[in-house]
Amino acid sequence: MTPSAPEPAAGPATPAAAAPAWFVCHTKPRCEKKFADLLVRETCPHSLPLVASERRYGNRIRRFTKPLFPGYVFTQVDPTRRNRLYQQDLVVRFLPVPDEAAFLRQLAAVESLVAAGLEATLHPLLKHGARVRIVGGPLRGVEGMVENPHSPKGVVIAMDVLQQGVLVAVPLADIKLLP
Repeated sequence: MTPSAPEPAAGPATPAAAAPAWFVCHTKPRCEKKFADLLVRETCPHSLPLVASERRYGNRIRRFTKPLFPGYVFTQVDPTRRNRLYQQDLVVRFLPVPDEAAFLRQLAAVESLVAAGLEATLHPLLKHGARVRIVGGPLRGVEGMVENPHSPKGVVIAMDVLQQGVLVAVPLADIKLLP
């Protein structure tokens, strides 16, 4: 053998250094923001979509943000660090994401909805309805599905991994049916 020839044993070591996987973290009740803070301290990429809310207490109005998906935080974690995150007693379980490419597209759509400041409500993902693309307004380019083809009230942006979607009111003029 010559010194410049690569050793066959060096090849299989590279899959161990694969990129961390994305997970849907099911948190304990009302621990989403605390878990997101922990992920910031641990330098783990994550997403916690928050929406503005207000509550009236007599004459006082309290404004705050709350998670769009209560009980869930999305994060990219190296498998060796998951045990450390479990030790903080904020997360119940890590749910693997089966199709990361589709998940990341859907997460980007939800984040653009939240960034636009549009009113959105959590909505169960319906299996029926036409696939559409929004062609106007702040959500231009986002794909979703019509909530009810017989009486459309908006577009549901899907989060398949949670089996839920976010219903957002969109004028029918801003919707284009996809083939």
